[in-house]
Amino acid sequence: MSDGDKNGGDKPEDAAALPEVWPEAERAESLARGAALKWASGVFCRPEHLERLGQYRKRESQRTSSIQSRLKSVVQSYLEGVGWGLEQLREARAELKEVSHALGKAGVESSRNAEGVKALEMMREVSINHCQLLAAVSNLPRLYSVQSMVSETERLVESRRLLEAHARLMELECWQDDVLWQLHGAGAPGTAGTALSAQDEELVRNYFSGVGKLVEALGKELWAVVGSGLALARQNPTPFVSAVRIVEREEALDQAMLEERGGAGGHSRPLPPGRPRCWRERFFQVLEEAVSARFRSVSYLHTRGPGLAGHLSALQHGIMGDLATVRHLLDHCVPPHYNLTRAYLRACHRCLQSHLGQVSGWELESGEIFAVLNWVLHIYISSDMMGHPDLMVEMETEELGPLISQESLEQLQNKYVHSVRKSVSEWMHKALEVELTDWQRDQEPDTDHEGFYLTSLPTIITQMLEENARVALMVSESLRDQTIQMGLYEMENLLNRFREALVEFGKEHRRDQSTNQNKFYLHYLLASISNCIILKTSTESLQQQLSSRSASRFSRTPPGPLAALDRAVRRACRLVMDQLLLELQPFLQGLLSRSWLAQGDVTVTLKLCGVLERQFELYSRVRPPCRQRLQEECQWLTVVEYVRVLMQKRLVCRNAEERRQLAQRMALDAQHLRDLFQGLVDVEGSVSEVNPMALLPVLADFIRLKDPSMLTLEVSGLVAKYPDISDEHVSVLLDVRGDVSRDVRGTVLDLLEQSTPPLPAGYRPIFSDILVPTPSMPFCLPTAKCA
Repeated sequence: MSDGDKNGGDKPEDAAALPEVWPEAERAESLARGAALKWASGVFCRPEHLERLGQYRKRESQRTSSIQSRLKSVVQSYLEGVGWGLEQLREARAELKEVSHALGKAGVESSRNAEGVKALEMMREVSINHCQLLAAVSNLPRLYSVQSMVSETERLVESRRLLEAHARLMELECWQDDVLWQLHGAGAPGTAGTALSAQDEELVRNYFSGVGKLVEALGKELWAVVGSGLALARQNPTPFVSAVRIVEREEALDQAMLEERGGAGGHSRPLPPGRPRCWRERFFQVLEEAVSARFRSVSYLHTRGPGLAGHLSALQHGIMGDLATVRHLLDHCVPPHYNLTRAYLRACHRCLQSHLGQVSGWELESGEIFAVLNWVLHIYISSDMMGHPDLMVEMETEELGPLISQESLEQLQNKYVHSVRKSVSEWMHKALEVELTDWQRDQEPDTDHEGFYLTSLPTIITQMLEENARVALMVSESLRDQTIQMGLYEMENLLNRFREALVEFGKEHRRDQSTNQNKFYLHYLLASISNCIILKTSTESLQQQLSSRSASRFSRTPPGPLAALDRAVRRACRLVMDQLLLELQPFLQGLLSRSWLAQGDVTVTLKLCGVLERQFELYSRVRPPCRQRLQEECQWLTVVEYVRVLMQKRLVCRNAEERRQLAQRMALDAQHLRDLFQGLVDVEGSVSEVNPMALLPVLADFIRLKDPSMLTLEVSGLVAKYPDISDEHVSVLLDVRGDVSRDVRGTVLDLLEQSTPPLPAGYRPIFSDILVPTPSMPFCLPTAKCA
């Protein structure tokens, strides 16, 4: 039957099976029919298009035939692959049957051979016994001579003939290893043979027990020679060379045995007892122990005070001498790969680290800590020690690392600063006590080359702080900054105590004023002001030395010695002004009274000027700028007190003539004071924008004014010049005139109340210092009205 017939015969069966096998076929077919109808309706939409129906039918028939041919080809190739796979499965099944049959035969043969192997067990036992007897017979001559060899080797070790002793020891070890290996190799893998070998191995080890003792004795002598290598190198380096040769032999034996054991697989010889010995590593350990022994004998008591600096110097010379011996002598006695100088450098560095860590834990004073810090940070890395050119060839200083950790270094620096601070505090306390004692002397203070008063206090403080900063800088800038900060804190504390002492000094002077015990009270106040100026210069110099990073390294609030200095200077200047006021008070009492006006005598003013002149002469002994400050305060105080006397209303004018006389006398007093101050004041040092002496002529003009109606204009000018003047001050001035009516007074005070200008920048209030006395209340009867 042809393919076409076959396909034709299968169609009904396939069509019947489609709904069961592929339910989607009906839907697909209906969609295909719909698509075909849609296509046909589009192509044959007009009657004339039916002429091409044959062409379309032929084309679609060819396309259908081509699709069917491709489908047949695919199905045919699929069927051929399935057939080939089935054939392979049949062949594999046949081969599996053959292999199974061969395995069955091999199992039967193995069962038969197992019975034959049991008969060979007796042969194995006989072989093991034969091997053991052979080993015993071959080693009998050596075994008999073992004890004599051990004794002879012991004598060689005791006489320090180390190379010969080591050769005998190697021979004994070789015998021991051979015997153990023969016993190990004679035992076959079985239970009885293994137990027998273990017993024989223990017997051999006990017999050769003297060999282990020889190894210990030789090692002890060997390390004694290595430990005293520096001394031997200067006298006879032969023992040291012999020790190095023995170390190298042992290192070669260790390496060979390890390589043999690692390369022979499961049949390798076991390592002999005590192997690997690693004597080269032990060589360097002994070398470091010898270096460390130099530091073990150092005691705490022997290195206190100046002894610590001597000890560090001895360490420097000892280490450099040892390094020279190693570099020039010992280094030639060892193989080049030992790098003995480099190893000795590292050993010295590690031992010094440990030793200095121990020293740092002691209770050290500032001088001792400085010696340690200077030695660690400067001497140790200098060209006199590890920075020596010959040593730099072997190893850079950076490779050794720091001798003291950063944390330990900071702790040492903190201990140093704490110790110095304690000393500085004590010295400042003593200096202040000396200063207070000097204030009680019955003589004028000392003067410097410029004629300014001073005492020993600033010299002591300045030299002490600068010396501490200079010494700390020899260690590091960081320590210098910490020391300066500490000094500034202590300076601030000193100045606070100094200011308190000034206050107490003033109180004592006021208490003892009647006895006049301290004639030079004012002189020492002026000397204290000059001292503060010197301390300020020293403080600014120390602050300039601080590095820019110092502020971030200190967690505490920065010290404020300059503020403390300013407070002390202010207090001293206040005490000076108090003393001036005390001396001026008797003369001020005689001013601006009716008797003063009636007499017309200027004696009181001249006496007052004489007091001021003496004061100014003393102020010239004070260093600028405080000298100018005192002179300015003196002028201010004089004017304030003069106006305060006026405010007391001792003199109330009765008529125009008294007003003229009062104004004339006030102007004359102002001229005397102006002439005096112009001849004495340092104009260069004046810093105030308000001239206090200009107030007296203004007040004189106010009192001299003839027309009371012009007082409003006069008060306006007065307020413009002195905006801090109050209505109480103006009211008193109006009372002193004695001719102001109630209406004019009300107008003036209302104007004053309305015009209250703000104080300009740089203006120093003067009327704020002038208190107006409180008016006394008039006595009133209970039944009468108060006026």
